[in-house]
Amino acid sequence: MAVPRGTRFEIEHDVVFPDGAAIVGPVTPDMEYVSNEDKARGKQPKQKIDEQTGLPQWKVTVTDPSAEKDRDKSATVTLLGKVQPVPPPAAMQGFDFRPVLFEGLTVEARVMGEKFKYQGWALRATGMREPKGAAGSRPAGKANGPSEQKAA
Repeated sequence: MAVPRGTRFEIEHDVVFPDGAAIVGPVTPDMEYVSNEDKARGKQPKQKIDEQTGLPQWKVTVTDPSAEKDRDKSATVTLLGKVQPVPPPAAMQGFDFRPVLFEGLTVEARVMGEKFKYQGWALRATGMREPKGAAGSRPAGKANGPSEQKAA
């Protein structure tokens, strides 16, 4: 069976994060790499654009309490949206720990690692919200409108 490179599979949040997930930092633009030589020439980094949807990419680091291996306890999720997504409110004042549920989640197989290679997954989502049962349970910063969510 041949699966074309770059194929994304839709998947439910609870399958990827069975014990939930929490944001542990800010949502930031996903910027293109610029080498030192290019920087010296004055080239400025630009925000990455998703090849399949044409939407700007944002990234956020999450912690996964269900991960068995240390390398999997932290993951980066790429959010696709015209505007910067707003994360749910912090779970506790003074801590940047925010329970989150990703909407429009997809996975793409990737080879990971530098010295030792292993199978990994690129995670993308079209939105995020506060999980039900968390304080407030209200939508928090969808990346796009409903018509664009199906594009990922």
